[in-house]
Amino acid sequence: MINTDNGCSAFSLVIGASGGIGAALLAQLQADPRYAMTLGLSRRSTPPLDLLDEASIAAAAQHVKTLLAEHGRVLNLIVDATGMLHTPTHQPEKSWAQLDAAQMALVFAINAIGPALLMKHFLPLLPRQGTPVFATLSAKVGSIGDNRLGGWYSYRASKAALNQLVHTAAIELRRRVPQAICVALHPGTVHSALSKPFAKTGLTVRQPDVAAAELLATIAALKPEDSGGFFSYDGEVLPW
Repeated sequence: MINTDNGCSAFSLVIGASGGIGAALLAQLQADPRYAMTLGLSRRSTPPLDLLDEASIAAAAQHVKTLLAEHGRVLNLIVDATGMLHTPTHQPEKSWAQLDAAQMALVFAINAIGPALLMKHFLPLLPRQGTPVFATLSAKVGSIGDNRLGGWYSYRASKAALNQLVHTAAIELRRRVPQAICVALHPGTVHSALSKPFAKTGLTVRQPDVAAAELLATIAALKPEDSGGFFSYDGEVLPW
């Protein structure tokens, strides 16, 4: 239920636009006639945005604020497509014996603290009128209620933390922009660098363009009363 009734002034933003899903989201939003302007931000964009560097997040937000003012745009949609599951040297933990404090801190920095800082700097840019949306990519494995297999300690816990941050921010955002929507979305398993090592036989793996289209369709169907929720790419409400 994104309100783009602002003539041709609607502006959309994708953060993490250099990743598989982020790039697909960016391409589809750029082709969407409802948006007069769409911007993608990442560590390689101009300006760069690095989740591990709050100064870069603040500078990127200021850049967007300036663009909005210069071009008379209204920021209707922010999609955060950032995330980290593994590194070349560390895979998701199968046991508590594999827990590593430094690796856990990095996963939390990317998956929870980084998005929290995005909310800190970008949510104030949403208009007070209409139904602007902030959506961040979480993961179904971050659901405590759905956890039946164990393992993946850092990733699960960081995404659970992200879900709590989204829910908390949605409460504050509602006081400022009553019709705004702030949600966490599960994108499913998508062909990307993040999921490639885990795309086992029998698992439904979708191409980034398919995943992006499904996510955008789900976002478009959201209503203000959905704010603070956790949804799958197909619109299913997921347990906390």
